Amino acid sequence: MNPAGQGGTWDRPLWRSLLPIGRDERTGGYRRFSFTPEGQACRDWFLVAAAERGLFAEADQNGNLWAWWRPAAATDAEAGAIVTGSHLDSVPDGGGFDGPLGVASAFLAIDVLAERGLAPVRPIGVVAFAEEEGARFGTACLGSRLLTGAVTPDAALALADEEGVRLGDAMAAAGLSPQAIGADPLRVGRIALFVELHIEQGSALAGLGAAVGVGSSIWPHGRWRIDFTGRADHAGTTRLADRRDPMLAYAATVLEARVAAAELAALATFGKVVAIPGASNAIASAVHAWLDARAPDGGRLSALVDRVIGAAEQAAMEQGVQVSHRRESFSPLVKFDAALRGQVVAALRTMGLTAPELGTGAGHDAGVLAAAVPSAMLFVRNRTGVSHSPAEHAEPADCEAGVAALAAVLEEFACR
Repeated sequence: MNPAGQGGTWDRPLWRSLLPIGRDERTGGYRRFSFTPEGQACRDWFLVAAAERGLFAEADQNGNLWAWWRPAAATDAEAGAIVTGSHLDSVPDGGGFDGPLGVASAFLAIDVLAERGLAPVRPIGVVAFAEEEGARFGTACLGSRLLTGAVTPDAALALADEEGVRLGDAMAAAGLSPQAIGADPLRVGRIALFVELHIEQGSALAGLGAAVGVGSSIWPHGRWRIDFTGRADHAGTTRLADRRDPMLAYAATVLEARVAAAELAALATFGKVVAIPGASNAIASAVHAWLDARAPDGGRLSALVDRVIGAAEQAAMEQGVQVSHRRESFSPLVKFDAALRGQVVAALRTMGLTAPELGTGAGHDAGVLAAAVPSAMLFVRNRTGVSHSPAEHAEPADCEAGVAALAAVLEEFACR
């Protein structure tokens, strides 16, 4: 018998219909960026999935998508709602599971409950948050941060992508009203529980021999932009001693970040760098770099960032270049409520699923929502641990187990 208890959920058309959207045939990775044609195709997929299940679907003022399975006798359609979901956008050349697994599993879990003849006594919502990865506008979990008030409308509307397109203009082009963005306390206040299912972005579950896990915490993390400004010059005629090369200061900063992260048992990554003007035979005039820093606690994260910024300033002085920096996003340590975790683990146990608890260094919308509503996370085993890559993968049997786990949680909290 398969773990979902229904003869197979993962082989249904829902997941297969999403797979081609935004996939680059050359790399095998996905480019599903917010408010682009690929992003709109993902949103259309969500609306079709909701309509096929008879769910009421809507977009909120921040571009987040919602679908509702309402109790037959509900007087307030969304009050006391049990909400699940994740996101549909991707990092550049990302994998197909990061985010969409949680949204597809939410719809499939509703299928499982309906096939069992169950109906909600509390509203069940499916949500797809906008711009979770921050791949286009630079701020992770933007949709959930706007919803909860963690990011102000002014700060969001000041964001622009690499082509200079402002967030508001991109939203308007997608048929949304950027003037309306911002906190929505009424919507947040109607959520009694948010549970996010996500592929594990690591291999802890594989080592534990478990298909599904329950999130215990999310490391504090953030993104910092560091700009090095030097002087453009000729690569073939400028003496080494005469150069003001920002690339050297950047390189020294990267090396120190690795050393500091290792000493602090933290993580530091420079995954994006832009050299200006970007010619192979010219010394750059500027280097723009983005630091992703994560640590088990806030103290170590602060120490890590201080060391990296200090290294950048020292290297800039030595190379005769200028340096500036600013924080683009930050998420504090999140510890999911222990009592709620216990209830989730107990609900999974009724389905015969053993789910170990584990922390993660990856950020999620559940971490943002946790500051405003009771929140929990389910992780689905990733046997290789690879994520943010075309090689990201979860086995169908493990995805089935994830659907079963999510259905069990929805049954426990919304159908009894």
